[in-house]
Amino acid sequence: MIGYATLGTRDIHRAVAFFDALLVLMEAKVFMEEPGKFKAWEGKDGGTGFGVLYPHDGQPATVGNGSMLALACRDPAHVDAVHAKALALGGTDEGAPGPRGGGFYAAYFRDLDGNKFNAFCMVGG
Repeated sequence: MIGYATLGTRDIHRAVAFFDALLVLMEAKVFMEEPGKFKAWEGKDGGTGFGVLYPHDGQPATVGNGSMLALACRDPAHVDAVHAKALALGGTDEGAPGPRGGGFYAAYFRDLDGNKFNAFCMVGG
């Protein structure tokens, strides 16, 4: 399915600090970096990656309307922890943790650049 995703940032140092602190909860590890330009993380066992960078075209980074990245969590407590950490790091709330129907438990937040994220897990049978 998805190999990796990137999001543009207006402040790479601020974005890297935010995601270094947040993605530790996802047990992510750095797999590629050019300090001051971009940084990318992947799951602890490899697989899907995520990175932040200055846009290649040199234009300002903007938030995509309708765009969102979903972070797969182990269980509802993990969803709660990721959401709380994002807010503690300066992110903004876009939807408190809770059941959304069909066994989908989720929380929504925006990072420091306004990009939308979803922390989720499936619960029940």
